[in-house]
Amino acid sequence: MGPSGASGTPAGPLKRTLRLIRPFIPGNRLLAAGGMTALLAEVIFRVLEPWPTKFVIDAVTRSLGADLAGAGPSASVPLLLACGAALLVIVSLRAFTNYLATLAFALVGSRVATRLRSHVFDHVQSLSYVYYSKARSGDIVQRLVGDVGKLQDVAVTAGLPLLANVLTLVVMSGVMLWLDPLLSLVVFVAGFLYFLFSRTSTGAITNAARRTRKGEGNLANIAQESLTSLRIVQMYGLESHVARTFSGNNERSLKDGVQAKRLAAGLERKTDVIVGLATAVILVAGGWRVASQVMTPGDLVIYLTYLKTAMKPLRDMAKYTGRIASAAASGERVADLLDVVPEIADTPHAVSVARVRGDLLLRDVALGYGQRDILSGLSLSIAAGEHIAIVGPSGSGKSTLSLALCRLIEPRSGRIELDGVDIRNMTLASLRSHIALVPQEAVLFSETVRNNIRFGRPGASDADIEWAARQASADDFIRHLPEGYETVLGERGGTLSGGQRQRIAIARAILRDSEIVVLDEVTTGLDPHSANEVLSALTGLTTGRTTISITHDAAVARRATRIVWIEDGEILLDGSPIELGASTGNRFGRWLQAQEKRSDHDAA
Repeated sequence: MGPSGASGTPAGPLKRTLRLIRPFIPGNRLLAAGGMTALLAEVIFRVLEPWPTKFVIDAVTRSLGADLAGAGPSASVPLLLACGAALLVIVSLRAFTNYLATLAFALVGSRVATRLRSHVFDHVQSLSYVYYSKARSGDIVQRLVGDVGKLQDVAVTAGLPLLANVLTLVVMSGVMLWLDPLLSLVVFVAGFLYFLFSRTSTGAITNAARRTRKGEGNLANIAQESLTSLRIVQMYGLESHVARTFSGNNERSLKDGVQAKRLAAGLERKTDVIVGLATAVILVAGGWRVASQVMTPGDLVIYLTYLKTAMKPLRDMAKYTGRIASAAASGERVADLLDVVPEIADTPHAVSVARVRGDLLLRDVALGYGQRDILSGLSLSIAAGEHIAIVGPSGSGKSTLSLALCRLIEPRSGRIELDGVDIRNMTLASLRSHIALVPQEAVLFSETVRNNIRFGRPGASDADIEWAARQASADDFIRHLPEGYETVLGERGGTLSGGQRQRIAIARAILRDSEIVVLDEVTTGLDPHSANEVLSALTGLTTGRTTISITHDAAVARRATRIVWIEDGEILLDGSPIELGASTGNRFGRWLQAQEKRSDHDAA
């Protein structure tokens, strides 16, 4: 659920956005206060700026013989020079204070955006496997990078000018009220008319901006999916289908974006008419008051200048409404992401466990996704140092079990114990530090080979990394890469073969030196030669450690000391591979026989 206002109704996008960034402002209070001081000084100089012009006009008019309201000096060279110098000083100081205010708020905006992005990224990393199984990663990246960037950009390009102009409007209105209370009513009437027009337009602009940002998130997701699956897209001739999907979403995003621009432009033009009407009224009424000697020509000029300056905030508010609405929509999307509560987190009484033996015990565990149970009532005991193979048909819940052991998903019921301690009572960091997971698809990063292995134990020495690579039978092919261990891998290690990627992942797991090893289909998709190399590399990883192998490969299963057959969410067989494989009267024996026949057929 999103945050709510005090009345219990959902907070508006702008309120949610302000609430989102508020926690990150206190650390920048001094800089923000300096920016506000510079901003106030700029407004003061704006107020002073027309006065030298007023003095010159009144003085020149008196020199020409006009009878003006009030006394004052006639034009002289010293007076004109003094007014010119005063104007130059005022304009220079206004420009300088504007520069200071812009710089201060730009720094505040950048720092807040940087801290917010880091906070969002930390939150995103805390979300569960179940969440990501349904979420769209492209859209999440768009929120993390694009939407936070939009907040930063609008804060500097729209928020700062808008704040300055609102202050200007307040100060100018006060000065105009002091100069001529009757004419100042025009400013208040113009402000009221703008308020009426903006109330009807702002909501529609925000809705259009929200749809635009959502459409851009869809585009990012489509682009990411198609690019990461480019081989399949090209092999199956899906380019035109993907292009049509992308184009359709692109057109909808364009339509929503144009609508937001059209609504904002309409508000701007209405505001121009309001400002023009106010100026015409002041021009007529002010001219009449000058002719009646109630005001001087200089008073009228300064009043018109103030009116123009005071009306600028109305123009800017209309001009920036679209940008602010877009920022509010972006802020709302970021807030929605932060509102997702992590399903798996440290419990209040969780403790960090430095060392474990590796005894695992599952007590009546039920696992599943959504409303469907994958495993139910599962009880299993694994002794420290034991190597078991979890075997069974696809969809029986083998990989789900591996996720639960790493606490990437939570059991619906029952408990999982490590050395007699419920894993929910251990901190996530300490639990996972005792487990090395080698998944079916080796996950490598766009880093050097050395750093990809070092991720197993940050801070490991180069000698430790190369030792782990030798244990994983990876050292030889790594040294034949163009830059050896310093070779930068392509995205997801795409420049290596499947067997090479898997052996680097095994080297990473060896370097981790965890007491428990979980192998999830490590040989699936590999050719026989690569599979044999991977199996050889596993020896250095699994020796002396509690090992759980999730597999469909008979060669992997035979390496285990114990077979656990899972089917329909239950354990149907539990025994050694020798005794279970000796008979074709059980599922494992029949499966082993079928695997051998398939291997003989492939060899032939």
